[in-house]
Amino acid sequence: MKKTIGFIGCGNMASAMIGGIINAGLISSDNIYGSDTSNQRLDFVKEKFNIITNIDNKETVSFSDILVLSVKPNMYPKVIEEIKNYVKDDVIIVTIAAGVDLAFTEKCFGKEIKIVRVMPNTPALVGEGMSAVCSNNKVQKDELDSILKIFNSFGKAEIIDEKLMPAVTAISGSSPAYVYMFIEALADGGVLEGLPRDKAYKMAAQAVLGSAKMVLESGKNPAALKDEVCSPAGTTIEAVYTLEKNNFRGAVISAVESCTEKTIKMGKKN
Repeated sequence: MKKTIGFIGCGNMASAMIGGIINAGLISSDNIYGSDTSNQRLDFVKEKFNIITNIDNKETVSFSDILVLSVKPNMYPKVIEEIKNYVKDDVIIVTIAAGVDLAFTEKCFGKEIKIVRVMPNTPALVGEGMSAVCSNNKVQKDELDSILKIFNSFGKAEIIDEKLMPAVTAISGSSPAYVYMFIEALADGGVLEGLPRDKAYKMAAQAVLGSAKMVLESGKNPAALKDEVCSPAGTTIEAVYTLEKNNFRGAVISAVESCTEKTIKMGKKN
């Protein structure tokens, strides 16, 4: 594992990463650096994690063996222009922005540099993130393994081909929003039938959590798990029939398709 890690941008995703790294004992807090334009965010991460903070990006960069660019996609050219002459020769750059590919990041730095591209998601904030990882050919296997350890410290991480990143954004990066909508709709249905809203939210959310855990831990196909719940002429198959009549799966697949297309368009703007 590289000795020091720096974050440019100390928002929610950076905070999730810092918490995971410290809790897993991968890097001590006194070897984690963070910079941000917001003093409020810097005060927050300083107090919560006891890391070293600085308003100057160049200061953070100069200490970092691994550097995470945790800023909005449109800020990448400006931030990289500011720091590119201050990074260590052997630094590993980690990008976590949708639509920012490896080639674009390399172009911004204007030199050969190690880059790992990651698409995490917001459940990282509760230690249940899902991150897709790819890298350029400058990154060695042991270095990539170190990055995987970081992202596995607050969820799960998988290596994928970069060309699949737009699809990953659609089914992992953006999908928490779809799941929240599903939980909200389930709870609304419960309220319609008389359940108190707080209990309906809790029941719906726990059902989604448990179902996801069944998929991950049982190794069974989701279709098989669904069939196990659907008794002949029972209540569940009646509900499934209603969902199918209203194009439930088709709507979800279309959402993934449109999200993927949007991600590709964002990438082409770079």
